[in-house]
Amino acid sequence: MSRERREWTASVLSLALVSLIPLVAQPEPIWVEGESAAQADVLKHPWYHGQVKKGELSGGEFVSHFSNEKEGRVRYEVAVPEAGDYLLWIRANPVQSRMSLSVDGGKEIEVDFKRGQTGNTNIAADGKPDLRFLAWSEVGSFKLEGGKHRLEFRFTSKNSHHGAIDCFVLAPPDFKPMGILKPDQIARQREKLAKENEGWVPWLGDPSAKGGSMIDLRFLNEKYAGEKGGVVAKGPDFVFRKTGEKVRFWAVNGPPHDLHGEDLAKCARMLASKGVNMVRLHGKVFNESTGELDRAKTEHIREVVAAMKKEGIYSHLSIYFPLWMKPKPGPGWREGYDGNKHPFALLYFEPDFQELHRQWLKAALDGLLDEPAVFGIELVNEDSLFFWTFADRNIPDPQLRKFEKQFGDWAVAKHGSVAKAIEAWGGMKHPRDGDGRLGFRPLWNIVNERKPRDRDTVEFLMSSQRGYYGETVEWLRGTGFKGLVTASNWHTADPVFLGPLEKYSYTVGDFIDRHGYFGCMHSGDNAAWSIRDGHIYGDRSGLRFDPEKPSGPKLFSNPVIDPEYNGMPSMISETTYNRPNRYRVEAPWLFACYGALQGSDAVVHFALDSSDWAVKPGFFMQPWTLMTPTQVGQFPAAAVLFRESLVREGPVIADYRLSVDDAVALKGSPIAHAANLDELRKSDVPEDDGMPRRGIDPLAHFMGRVRLEIGDGPSTKDAGMGRIGPSDVVRGGELELDYARGLLTVRAEGAQGVVGAIEGTFSLPALAVRSTMELGAIVAVSMDGKPLAESGKVLLQVMSEEKATGFRTEPTSDGRKRIVSIGKDPWLVRELSGEAGLRRADAESLTVHALDRDGRVVASNKGARKFGFRPACPYYLITAGGE
Repeated sequence: MSRERREWTASVLSLALVSLIPLVAQPEPIWVEGESAAQADVLKHPWYHGQVKKGELSGGEFVSHFSNEKEGRVRYEVAVPEAGDYLLWIRANPVQSRMSLSVDGGKEIEVDFKRGQTGNTNIAADGKPDLRFLAWSEVGSFKLEGGKHRLEFRFTSKNSHHGAIDCFVLAPPDFKPMGILKPDQIARQREKLAKENEGWVPWLGDPSAKGGSMIDLRFLNEKYAGEKGGVVAKGPDFVFRKTGEKVRFWAVNGPPHDLHGEDLAKCARMLASKGVNMVRLHGKVFNESTGELDRAKTEHIREVVAAMKKEGIYSHLSIYFPLWMKPKPGPGWREGYDGNKHPFALLYFEPDFQELHRQWLKAALDGLLDEPAVFGIELVNEDSLFFWTFADRNIPDPQLRKFEKQFGDWAVAKHGSVAKAIEAWGGMKHPRDGDGRLGFRPLWNIVNERKPRDRDTVEFLMSSQRGYYGETVEWLRGTGFKGLVTASNWHTADPVFLGPLEKYSYTVGDFIDRHGYFGCMHSGDNAAWSIRDGHIYGDRSGLRFDPEKPSGPKLFSNPVIDPEYNGMPSMISETTYNRPNRYRVEAPWLFACYGALQGSDAVVHFALDSSDWAVKPGFFMQPWTLMTPTQVGQFPAAAVLFRESLVREGPVIADYRLSVDDAVALKGSPIAHAANLDELRKSDVPEDDGMPRRGIDPLAHFMGRVRLEIGDGPSTKDAGMGRIGPSDVVRGGELELDYARGLLTVRAEGAQGVVGAIEGTFSLPALAVRSTMELGAIVAVSMDGKPLAESGKVLLQVMSEEKATGFRTEPTSDGRKRIVSIGKDPWLVRELSGEAGLRRADAESLTVHALDRDGRVVASNKGARKFGFRPACPYYLITAGGE
């Protein structure tokens, strides 16, 4: 057993002993209604105060202030029955709000509405997304003596000094608010929820559970990120610089942007405990209108890197995305912009903008150039000269003329003159040709007609894009940056003809990155980034290859598909199953199992928008939230499987070569798959099913590894790999996918289980499962590096479906669902039901610990030959001896 594992085992035993120590008595919570102020110097506004949903207010009322002339003040006299440490939570308006607090006339403190924020609720009577919101925020801890205390709040918001307080509570440190429920009502509410949601259980910690988490995965990480010298690329793998050990990354896009100090440290500890060893810091560091550097953002990058480093978590920086910018009119690179267009493609040809981009990179990496905890940096997010956004409509005329002149100069260098270039193109002209400039034909025409002009066009575009990436990588190395660099991660207008050009442009970096989402046919007002009442969606299984359109044919694609390009490591830096989708339970296992089979090096789940289990972390329910039972709730076992390679890499199923000459001649690649875009970027794509028209069978990716080399030398003549066969079952190494049923079976030495349509009885080499759940996941993984048949520490993880409390839908005529109510906290999980057992001779000598959501012990029983699942226990730690 390794040192790290011995230390982890010792810590688990110590936590178990802690649970035997009598607990210190906690003070009783004190609840105060906002409208009960002893003194209120406020002005009520008929819109701000009157036109709200009173049913969403504690006690049916609140105190509010809205005035251009003066600040608002409220004072409360609170009787504290006994001395103690009290945590102050306040339910107030957090939108563009400023509020200060003083206790007993002491120094004022600013209320940080982002700290621990939960339960954000729109209380506007008309549902409009304006100022009228309420949310719980954690103000801080106060040591109070018994007796009366004075709490004074001051409303100081820039916008009309607005502010509102619904209620606040002084509570013990472990208190967590739940809507407008008072502390003594929360237990009763749990009982009520159980009755109203028969067959579902709330995703909450068990109040009877003992000790700390028994499945804290912090031991998987280094003592601190960079302990082994940082990470480098070696062939198709990431390895530690000092030791050469291969390392895989189970990662998240996060942490939430508003976390600082102890909240940030707490989030880092939580992520490490779930098996996360990398975060992608995805956010702008500039003003969206002018590009001016925002130094507060770059300072926050350093704070996050330091906090994550302490928990053995690496940081990957992503600081530029064209959608984050809407340049206002100005000189140079801003000429022609109007404050509404995004600067698509500008980075690849505009010198002033390229220099500005380098200044952002330099500022983001200030003090971090040789920091081994910085995994790497991404040059640009989701932009390309080969995607649909490269079009006349998106590039202002003054900027487009610059690029057209560069194309003209390139053509002169190749053909001798612009006239000779047009002659070589069979006389094909473009309306924008002239004055040494050459116009760009639309990408649709380029990939569908592939004329001589088109072939020269893509050669120029590729050389421009690859050239900028290469120059920037070289510049970064010149600054002393020691981390990894990736160019971009985007898709193209055609994966067959333009896809290989895109990927070849990335090969000047250290690894290949990409994005991919599994959507749920979601439509409605602002459906690209929010979930709202009235929206329409469809439940969709990736294991069945369900289509993106109701009643369509199977779509043999999935964001987990990950070819290897040019023998380089691969990352998917954004991926998830968008919600709401009852099949989200499949997601972590698809990425873990098939990521391991294909040799993927990093899976970065999108997005950690909250560090708490909030149904709606922000003002709107987002389609990507990770802090849900089926996502982060399934991280522990999935992370162990992926990071520890419990499913072995599969054999090479297809291995092809494409010459650069053939790529720019638009002869196409046999390795091509659908883009798997989310709703946000689908809006940039013409109506099309997105599937490539030729190439190998996409099911090959579910059988093993697929490789493509783009470079010198002749192309592979025979693409081969036609349809794999009529069977609905695809076998790849230790994985078996029955895509007619929607069932994934794992039969590895160190990991076994079933995912998807799991109702029934399953006999695996070391695990027996009987499930009464129609949909879910039951997977056991070894926690000590031994096969399940010998392991002294096994984690068996169980999950079903998730939904928000009160989530309701109605059917639509096209087979989808219309959301009647998006619901609210807490998350609910369909009752976990069935039984499992280890198939080994010593099973009866093992101990089964049933654990709650937080990994704490609910019950321990001898014998692991057969044990039943508890409705609300997702984890079962099976240990040898008395551990």
